[in-house]
Amino acid sequence: MRASLIQIAVNEGESVESRRSRVAALVREQAGAADLVVLPELWTTGAFAYEEFGSEAESLDGPTAEAMAKAASDAGVWLHAGSIPERAPSGGASAGGASAGSASAGGGSALYNTSLVFSPSGDLAASYRKIHRFGFDKGEAVLMDAGEDLVTVRLPGTTVGVATCYDLRFPELFRGLVDAGAETFVIPAGWPERRREHWTLLARARAVENQAFVLACGTAGTHAGVPQAGHSIVVDPWGEVLAEAGSGEEVVTVDFDPAKAAVTREQFPALKDRVLGLRPPRR
Repeated sequence: MRASLIQIAVNEGESVESRRSRVAALVREQAGAADLVVLPELWTTGAFAYEEFGSEAESLDGPTAEAMAKAASDAGVWLHAGSIPERAPSGGASAGGASAGSASAGGGSALYNTSLVFSPSGDLAASYRKIHRFGFDKGEAVLMDAGEDLVTVRLPGTTVGVATCYDLRFPELFRGLVDAGAETFVIPAGWPERRREHWTLLARARAVENQAFVLACGTAGTHAGVPQAGHSIVVDPWGEVLAEAGSGEEVVTVDFDPAKAAVTREQFPALKDRVLGLRPPRR
Protein backbone atom coordinates (compact mmCIF):
# COMPACT_ATOMS: atom_id res chain seq x y z
CA MET A 1 0.00 0.00 0.00
CA ARG A 2 1.17 3.50 -0.76
CA ALA A 3 0.12 6.39 1.47
CA SER A 4 0.58 10.11 0.98
CA LEU A 5 0.40 12.47 3.96
CA ILE A 6 -0.29 16.04 2.83
CA GLN A 7 1.12 18.40 5.45
CA ILE A 8 -0.96 21.51 4.78
CA ALA A 9 0.26 24.97 5.74
CA VAL A 10 -2.51 26.88 7.51
CA ASN A 11 -1.68 30.57 7.61
CA GLU A 12 -3.55 33.82 8.07
CA GLY A 13 -4.44 35.60 4.88
CA GLU A 14 -5.74 32.54 3.00
CA SER A 15 -9.51 32.19 3.10
CA VAL A 16 -11.18 28.90 3.96
CA GLU A 17 -12.65 28.76 0.45
CA SER A 18 -9.25 29.27 -1.16
CA ARG A 19 -7.58 26.67 1.05
CA ARG A 20 -10.37 24.17 0.40
CA SER A 21 -9.88 24.53 -3.35
CA ARG A 22 -6.09 24.29 -3.02
CA VAL A 23 -6.25 21.18 -0.87
CA ALA A 24 -8.71 19.49 -3.23
CA ALA A 25 -6.21 20.07 -6.05
CA LEU A 26 -3.41 18.56 -3.96
CA VAL A 27 -5.53 15.46 -3.36
CA ARG A 28 -6.24 15.13 -7.08
CA GLU A 29 -2.50 15.25 -7.76
CA GLN A 30 -2.20 11.94 -5.90
CA ALA A 31 -4.14 10.10 -8.61
CA GLY A 32 -2.08 7.04 -9.53
CA ALA A 33 0.53 7.91 -6.90
CA ALA A 34 -1.19 6.75 -3.70
CA ASP A 35 -3.84 4.36 -2.43
CA LEU A 36 -4.49 6.33 0.76
CA VAL A 37 -4.22 10.09 1.24
CA VAL A 38 -4.26 11.72 4.67
CA LEU A 39 -4.89 15.39 5.57
CA PRO A 40 -4.35 17.14 8.94
CA GLU A 41 -6.73 18.14 11.71
CA LEU A 42 -8.95 21.24 11.29
CA TRP A 43 -7.03 22.42 8.24
CA THR A 44 -9.94 24.60 7.12
CA THR A 45 -9.71 26.88 10.17
CA GLY A 46 -6.55 25.95 12.05
CA ALA A 47 -6.64 23.90 15.25
CA PHE A 48 -6.00 26.93 17.46
CA ALA A 49 -8.29 29.39 15.67
CA TYR A 50 -10.95 28.97 18.33
CA GLU A 51 -12.96 32.03 17.35
CA GLU A 52 -13.56 30.52 13.90
CA PHE A 53 -14.93 27.15 15.03
CA GLY A 54 -18.52 28.35 15.28
CA SER A 55 -18.58 30.54 12.19
CA GLU A 56 -16.91 27.91 9.97
CA ALA A 57 -18.71 24.85 11.37
CA GLU A 58 -20.29 22.57 8.76
CA SER A 59 -22.54 19.56 8.51
CA LEU A 60 -21.32 16.19 7.26
CA ASP A 61 -22.60 17.11 3.80
CA GLY A 62 -21.25 20.66 3.87
CA PRO A 63 -18.83 22.33 1.45
CA THR A 64 -15.66 20.67 2.76
CA ALA A 65 -17.20 17.20 2.70
CA GLU A 66 -18.54 17.84 -0.78
CA ALA A 67 -15.17 19.06 -2.08
CA MET A 68 -13.23 16.19 -0.47
CA ALA A 69 -15.67 13.54 -1.70
CA LYS A 70 -15.23 14.84 -5.24
CA ALA A 71 -11.44 14.98 -4.88
CA ALA A 72 -11.30 11.39 -3.56
CA SER A 73 -13.44 10.21 -6.45
CA ASP A 74 -11.43 12.13 -9.05
CA ALA A 75 -8.15 10.76 -7.69
CA GLY A 76 -9.50 7.26 -7.09
CA VAL A 77 -8.03 7.14 -3.56
CA TRP A 78 -9.10 6.42 -0.02
CA LEU A 79 -9.04 9.84 1.60
CA HIS A 80 -8.83 10.61 5.28
CA ALA A 81 -9.83 14.25 4.83
CA GLY A 82 -8.56 15.37 8.23
CA SER A 83 -11.17 16.93 10.47
CA ILE A 84 -13.68 19.76 10.33
CA PRO A 85 -15.61 21.68 12.97
CA GLU A 86 -18.94 19.87 12.66
CA ARG A 87 -22.22 21.45 13.69
CA ALA A 88 -24.55 18.61 14.59
CA PRO A 89 -28.29 18.86 13.95
CA SER A 90 -30.52 19.95 16.81
CA GLY A 91 -31.06 17.09 19.22
CA GLY A 92 -27.84 15.31 18.28
CA ALA A 93 -26.98 12.79 15.62
CA SER A 94 -24.52 10.05 14.94
CA ALA A 95 -21.26 11.09 13.41
CA GLY A 96 -22.20 8.45 10.85
CA GLY A 97 -20.02 6.25 8.74
CA ALA A 98 -19.50 2.56 8.34
CA SER A 99 -18.37 1.81 11.84
CA ALA A 100 -19.36 4.76 14.01
CA GLY A 101 -22.02 4.28 16.66
CA SER A 102 -24.48 6.87 17.82
CA ALA A 103 -23.38 9.88 19.85
CA SER A 104 -25.80 12.38 21.30
CA ALA A 105 -25.07 16.06 21.00
CA GLY A 106 -27.52 16.83 23.77
CA GLY A 107 -30.31 19.36 23.52
CA GLY A 108 -29.73 21.81 20.71
CA SER A 109 -26.94 21.91 18.13
CA ALA A 110 -23.41 21.06 19.20
CA LEU A 111 -19.92 21.39 17.78
CA TYR A 112 -17.61 18.44 17.28
CA ASN A 113 -14.09 18.01 15.91
CA THR A 114 -15.05 15.42 13.30
CA SER A 115 -12.82 13.42 10.96
CA LEU A 116 -14.11 12.29 7.57
CA VAL A 117 -13.00 9.24 5.58
CA PHE A 118 -14.02 8.86 1.93
CA SER A 119 -13.82 5.83 -0.33
CA PRO A 120 -12.35 5.96 -3.88
CA SER A 121 -15.91 6.31 -5.16
CA GLY A 122 -16.39 9.46 -3.07
CA ASP A 123 -18.73 7.90 -0.51
CA LEU A 124 -18.42 8.85 3.16
CA ALA A 125 -17.05 5.58 4.54
CA ALA A 126 -16.75 6.70 8.17
CA SER A 127 -16.57 9.70 10.44
CA TYR A 128 -15.13 10.11 13.91
CA ARG A 129 -15.89 12.71 16.56
CA LYS A 130 -12.75 13.41 18.57
CA ILE A 131 -13.02 11.95 22.06
CA HIS A 132 -10.22 13.79 23.87
CA ARG A 133 -10.54 17.56 23.42
CA PHE A 134 -7.49 19.71 24.04
CA GLY A 135 -7.40 22.90 26.08
CA PHE A 136 -8.16 21.88 29.69
CA ASP A 137 -10.48 24.76 30.66
CA LYS A 138 -10.41 26.74 27.41
CA GLY A 139 -10.36 26.41 23.63
CA GLU A 140 -11.51 23.15 22.08
CA ALA A 141 -12.23 21.61 25.48
CA VAL A 142 -15.02 24.08 26.20
CA LEU A 143 -16.14 24.99 22.67
CA MET A 144 -16.65 21.47 21.35
CA ASP A 145 -18.46 18.40 22.59
CA ALA A 146 -16.69 15.05 23.07
CA GLY A 147 -17.31 12.09 20.81
CA GLU A 148 -18.20 8.76 22.39
CA ASP A 149 -17.43 6.11 19.79
CA LEU A 150 -14.32 4.34 18.56
CA VAL A 151 -14.20 4.14 14.77
CA THR A 152 -12.49 1.69 12.45
CA VAL A 153 -12.59 1.54 8.66
CA ARG A 154 -11.87 -1.53 6.54
CA LEU A 155 -9.52 -0.73 3.66
CA PRO A 156 -8.17 -3.30 1.20
CA GLY A 157 -5.51 -5.16 3.17
CA THR A 158 -5.87 -3.45 6.55
CA THR A 159 -8.29 -2.21 9.17
CA VAL A 160 -7.67 1.44 10.04
CA GLY A 161 -8.31 2.84 13.51
CA VAL A 162 -9.09 6.56 13.51
CA ALA A 163 -7.86 9.00 16.18
CA THR A 164 -7.19 12.74 16.26
CA CYS A 165 -4.27 14.79 17.65
CA TYR A 166 -4.64 14.96 21.47
CA ASP A 167 -6.02 11.40 21.39
CA LEU A 168 -2.41 10.35 20.81
CA ARG A 169 -1.71 10.91 24.52
CA PHE A 170 -4.27 8.32 25.65
CA PRO A 171 -3.03 4.76 25.06
CA GLU A 172 -6.27 3.15 26.22
CA LEU A 173 -8.06 4.55 23.15
CA PHE A 174 -5.60 2.74 20.89
CA ARG A 175 -5.97 -0.50 22.86
CA GLY A 176 -9.68 -0.22 22.19
CA LEU A 177 -9.02 0.23 18.48
CA VAL A 178 -6.74 -2.84 18.50
CA ASP A 179 -9.53 -4.84 20.15
CA ALA A 180 -11.79 -3.64 17.32
CA GLY A 181 -9.35 -5.06 14.77
CA ALA A 182 -7.14 -2.08 13.91
CA GLU A 183 -3.73 -2.81 12.40
CA THR A 184 -3.05 0.73 11.15
CA PHE A 185 -3.71 4.01 12.97
CA VAL A 186 -4.37 7.21 11.02
CA ILE A 187 -4.00 10.34 13.13
CA PRO A 188 -4.55 13.86 11.74
CA ALA A 189 -3.28 16.63 14.00
CA GLY A 190 -2.66 20.32 14.54
CA TRP A 191 0.27 19.75 16.93
CA PRO A 192 2.20 22.79 18.21
CA GLU A 193 5.91 23.19 17.55
CA ARG A 194 6.74 23.65 21.24
CA ARG A 195 5.76 20.02 21.90
CA ARG A 196 7.16 18.47 18.73
CA GLU A 197 9.33 15.97 20.61
CA HIS A 198 6.19 14.60 22.27
CA TRP A 199 4.60 14.16 18.84
CA THR A 200 7.30 11.89 17.46
CA LEU A 201 7.81 10.06 20.75
CA LEU A 202 4.12 9.28 21.19
CA ALA A 203 3.66 8.24 17.56
CA ARG A 204 6.45 5.69 17.94
CA ALA A 205 5.14 4.54 21.33
CA ARG A 206 1.63 3.90 19.97
CA ALA A 207 3.16 1.90 17.10
CA VAL A 208 5.39 -0.25 19.31
CA GLU A 209 2.94 -0.98 22.13
CA ASN A 210 0.14 -1.91 19.71
CA GLN A 211 2.32 -3.49 17.02
CA ALA A 212 0.60 -1.36 14.41
CA PHE A 213 1.45 1.12 11.69
CA VAL A 214 1.01 4.79 12.61
CA LEU A 215 0.33 7.40 9.93
CA ALA A 216 0.28 10.76 11.70
CA CYS A 217 -0.32 13.86 9.58
CA GLY A 218 0.25 17.31 11.08
CA THR A 219 0.04 20.87 9.82
CA ALA A 220 2.63 23.47 8.94
CA GLY A 221 2.35 27.23 9.29
CA THR A 222 0.87 29.14 12.23
CA HIS A 223 -2.62 28.72 13.70
CA ALA A 224 -3.82 31.90 15.38
CA GLY A 225 -0.27 32.74 16.42
CA VAL A 226 0.67 29.16 17.40
CA PRO A 227 3.55 27.76 15.28
CA GLN A 228 2.86 24.22 14.13
CA ALA A 229 5.18 21.24 14.49
CA GLY A 230 4.83 19.75 11.03
CA HIS A 231 6.95 16.57 10.98
CA SER A 232 4.21 14.27 9.76
CA ILE A 233 5.44 10.75 10.39
CA VAL A 234 4.93 7.12 9.35
CA VAL A 235 6.05 4.45 11.83
CA ASP A 236 6.03 0.68 11.40
CA PRO A 237 4.96 -1.90 14.05
CA TRP A 238 8.54 -2.21 15.35
CA GLY A 239 8.80 1.54 15.90
CA GLU A 240 10.96 2.22 12.85
CA VAL A 241 10.32 5.60 11.24
CA LEU A 242 9.63 4.95 7.56
CA ALA A 243 9.22 8.60 6.61
CA GLU A 244 9.11 11.98 8.29
CA ALA A 245 8.35 15.44 6.94
CA GLY A 246 10.09 18.68 7.78
CA SER A 247 8.41 21.78 9.17
CA GLY A 248 6.93 23.27 5.98
CA GLU A 249 4.13 22.31 3.65
CA GLU A 250 4.98 19.10 1.82
CA VAL A 251 3.70 15.72 0.71
CA VAL A 252 5.25 12.62 2.27
CA THR A 253 4.66 9.42 0.30
CA VAL A 254 5.64 6.00 1.63
CA ASP A 255 5.14 2.37 0.67
CA PHE A 256 4.28 -0.02 3.48
CA ASP A 257 3.04 -3.58 3.78
CA PRO A 258 -0.02 -3.70 6.06
CA ALA A 259 0.52 -7.43 6.56
CA LYS A 260 3.60 -6.62 8.65
CA ALA A 261 1.35 -5.80 11.61
CA ALA A 262 -0.05 -9.34 11.74
CA VAL A 263 3.40 -10.83 11.19
CA THR A 264 4.86 -8.73 14.00
CA ARG A 265 2.08 -9.76 16.37
CA GLU A 266 2.70 -13.40 15.52
CA GLN A 267 6.49 -13.23 15.86
CA PHE A 268 6.41 -11.23 19.10
CA PRO A 269 2.99 -11.94 20.64
CA ALA A 270 3.15 -9.37 23.44
CA LEU A 271 -0.51 -8.38 23.03
CA LYS A 272 -1.49 -11.86 24.22
CA ASP A 273 0.08 -11.11 27.61
CA ARG A 274 -2.18 -8.15 28.38
CA VAL A 275 -3.70 -8.34 31.85
CA LEU A 276 -7.05 -6.61 32.08
CA GLY A 277 -9.15 -5.52 35.05
CA LEU A 278 -6.28 -4.92 37.48
CA ARG A 279 -7.41 -3.85 40.91
CA PRO A 280 -6.11 -0.75 42.70
CA PRO A 281 -3.68 -1.41 45.59
CA ARG A 282 -5.16 -2.13 48.99
CA ARG A 283 -4.65 0.52 51.63
